[in-house]
Amino acid sequence: MASFNRVILVGNLTRDPELRYIPSGTAVTDIGLAVNDRRKNAQGEWIDETTFVDVTLWARTAEVASEYLSKGAPVLIEGRLKLDTWEKEGKKQSKLRVVGERMQMLGGRGQGGQGGGGGGPRTTKATGESGPPPEMEYSAAEAGFDAGSGEPPAKDLPF
Repeated sequence: MASFNRVILVGNLTRDPELRYIPSGTAVTDIGLAVNDRRKNAQGEWIDETTFVDVTLWARTAEVASEYLSKGAPVLIEGRLKLDTWEKEGKKQSKLRVVGERMQMLGGRGQGGQGGGGGGPRTTKATGESGPPPEMEYSAAEAGFDAGSGEPPAKDLPF
């Protein structure tokens, strides 16, 4: 039987992205995403529920997120689920996260969409305006990164 592993999330960053590089030189950043859901309970009252999701971005997508996004910025992430497992003090641990393969910045300028990576405003070649276009989209595949695996070889992982 075939399987399908695809996640599409729209939410707000819970912290500023922190860019780092693995030994091969590939960029990686982990972001936290708060995704809100509103539904009615059995009594007909509206309930707001927030789910916090950890997302890992690679290559140029990670660099763009670090450069243009900051805490509170709205963003769309498309990717796949990955279960990390490890052992700590003799106990098996696990954590489900999203490996982001595509990122789209949402909202206009001045809505938390600038400032994660420092260095002042950036100018885009196409428009000559500061900052990215309001709904700029980045994907690891376009940056020459192997989107099939979504991550570099295991020997290059920093953890």
